[in-house]
Amino acid sequence: MKKTIIASMVGAITLASTLSLNVHAGIGACLITKTDTNPFFVKMKEGAKKKAAELGIDLKTYAGKIDGDSESQVAAIETCIADGAKGILLTASDTSGIVPAVKQAREAGILVIALDTPLEPIDAADATFATDNFLAGKLIGQWAAAALGDKAKTAKIALLDLAISQPSVGVLRDQGFLAGFGIELGDPNKWGDETDPRIIGHEVTAGNEEGGRKAMENLLALDSGINVVYTINEPAAAGAYQTLKAFGLEKDVLVVSVDGGCPGVQNVVDGVIGATSQQYPLLMASKGIEAIAAWAKDGTKPANSPGKAFFDTGVNLVTDKAAKGVSSIDTKEGQARCWG
Repeated sequence: MKKTIIASMVGAITLASTLSLNVHAGIGACLITKTDTNPFFVKMKEGAKKKAAELGIDLKTYAGKIDGDSESQVAAIETCIADGAKGILLTASDTSGIVPAVKQAREAGILVIALDTPLEPIDAADATFATDNFLAGKLIGQWAAAALGDKAKTAKIALLDLAISQPSVGVLRDQGFLAGFGIELGDPNKWGDETDPRIIGHEVTAGNEEGGRKAMENLLALDSGINVVYTINEPAAAGAYQTLKAFGLEKDVLVVSVDGGCPGVQNVVDGVIGATSQQYPLLMASKGIEAIAAWAKDGTKPANSPGKAFFDTGVNLVTDKAAKGVSSIDTKEGQARCWG
């Protein structure tokens, strides 16, 4: 009798454990990023996969061939709809052009969460998990102005942006930088209409090193006296630095960026970048997977951060040359936190 009771208890415990492990069984999710090569999205994918495995969610991943390849992202959304996915995590290349496909997914009962890059309009997605990209830009703008001191009044600024289509993430970072530097904006919803004579020009980079090299070459052709370079991300910054070094200008130009990946923080250590704003893509992705699990369980949608139209996953300025009045962490802390 005692053996029977014990056996029953063991069986019940085993069954409970199995049910616990399989609570999310049969839930499908998709992660659609801009590329599979940018380190930022590699880390995002890593975070999503880890959390999906932990929760027992079947995750499929897709990416554009290059940054700006919206057609592949639309095709991926269509595949996710056909597969009966419960949720889609999306970093959109074309933040307004992809909205019709997102609408189709939502009408099919799929939770769509934008990661890092808000859609236009932002409520085209069910939720957005992102850095405050305007603040990320503003921090490096404030730091650059403080680092230059009085020379900021006569600075010659090159802006290395993402794409001609001006996705929201690129606009927010660019305009945040200019605002932080003390430059009057035109229409804050786009870049390129500013009239401040300190701006030498804007060039696009596709967010990669080759694009950064070419963009820097083009801007130096306009004015070889450029002494401040804003870059959309750290791969573009690395490319810009290569061009500056080829021209013997690397010690005369202040480069700032956004991302805060481990290679980027090392570039701050090495003097390639003066300061960068650190984001947390692994957190964005893991929170996104948790949100899909909650949606599948009882229809709960994630809440926004207080006072914001999105869930703010945080940002920190990383530099070893702290500037008065600008909050920052040093590279030691930046390396410990890079892309957590």
